[in-house]
Amino acid sequence: MGTIETFDTHVSEYEQWYKDHPEVYESEILALKEQFQKLPQNLHGIEIGIGTGRFAEPLGIKEGIEPSKEMAKLAIKRGIEIMDGTAERLPYGDMTFDFVLFVTICFLKDVKRAFRQAHRVLKPNGAVIIGFLDKDGSVAKEYEQKRNRSYFYKDAHFYSVDHISKLLSQIGFKNIEYNQTLFGDLDTINKVQIPRPGFGEGSFVVAKATKK
Repeated sequence: MGTIETFDTHVSEYEQWYKDHPEVYESEILALKEQFQKLPQNLHGIEIGIGTGRFAEPLGIKEGIEPSKEMAKLAIKRGIEIMDGTAERLPYGDMTFDFVLFVTICFLKDVKRAFRQAHRVLKPNGAVIIGFLDKDGSVAKEYEQKRNRSYFYKDAHFYSVDHISKLLSQIGFKNIEYNQTLFGDLDTINKVQIPRPGFGEGSFVVAKATKK
């Protein structure tokens, strides 16, 4: 079963994860918000891979891409406009947006092509913000070990910070900044964590880069 079909079939399990791990979820939101706060106000942007809107809604993002029809239905109920398309082929014109957000790059078929598409639709000096599980972090390693028992992570591909940095630079992004959260294993995180600068300690890393 492919990734889109998996998400279509297991929406309830996806939503339940956030209910079971509220401190993890809120910690990730805080790390993302910290990078968004560095952007000017009243910008127009999208999330690519919106899912059910769990990140777009608290971040104030009103539109984006979600190929899973069942996931998209919940996102629409959360007030988010969903466009047909994929990360690798965005249905938007060149230089349309001030920012593009990714939080699910481990499920993309071609992450480099997706980043190129993000670069294309961004205005000059627009920002790409990427929240991802660092391949070298404890949470990604935990998911790797449980890959065969997970609906979602059996098809996932995790990336190191170094790999993401090289891709962004090759494509034409500059001024890459990082912060991080999720310090410790998932089951040990029982309170919301304050994000720290940089990477290498936390399993969830947020990268922000600017289009040249």
